[in-house]
Amino acid sequence: MIWLLVAVVVVLLAIIGVLVARQQRSRKLKADFGPEYNRVLVERGDQRSAENELASRRKRLSEFEIRRLEPADRERYVERWGATQRRFVDEPEAAVTEAHLLVQQVMHDRGYPVDEDFQQRAADLSLDHPAVVENYRAANSISLRAQQGQANTEQLRQAMVYFRALFDDLLAPSDGAPARDGDSSAPAAVRHETTRRS
Repeated sequence: MIWLLVAVVVVLLAIIGVLVARQQRSRKLKADFGPEYNRVLVERGDQRSAENELASRRKRLSEFEIRRLEPADRERYVERWGATQRRFVDEPEAAVTEAHLLVQQVMHDRGYPVDEDFQQRAADLSLDHPAVVENYRAANSISLRAQQGQANTEQLRQAMVYFRALFDDLLAPSDGAPARDGDSSAPAAVRHETTRRS
């Protein structure tokens, strides 16, 4: 009888352990992916499928060597963005296309794969840039409509704003910078990325 009671207690403890581990995993994924967690949850329809997708994204991204840009490269990109933004006045469609290509070039220089389809590129950005990846999706949608002549000037302006949000996030000096061991002064985003890669 005692052995049966012990077995029941062991099974209950195992079940509790599994439930606690799932809750911790869910909390970590919500914290890491921010608004992207809810978007994938709605898209997938159930929590387990959504969390498996997000965990898969994290694993995929860990295989890439994401790096920060050198200051000279950041400055060069800022200048190119300025030229693109000025071009918007006379050629808004061309400027949006150029902004899209510029974002992809920055992604490439940072180490993100850009030869994948758009959905995969957005998924790859969703861990390190969760706050602006939805902007990227919206900007891409407008850019595609512009190529078909179906976007008005206000929509094109909004696409530029959306591309700029991701562009700025990708160029942020602290993003992707490896924190030195024991350096608690490193920005939170830096500590997050170092932790993610270990």
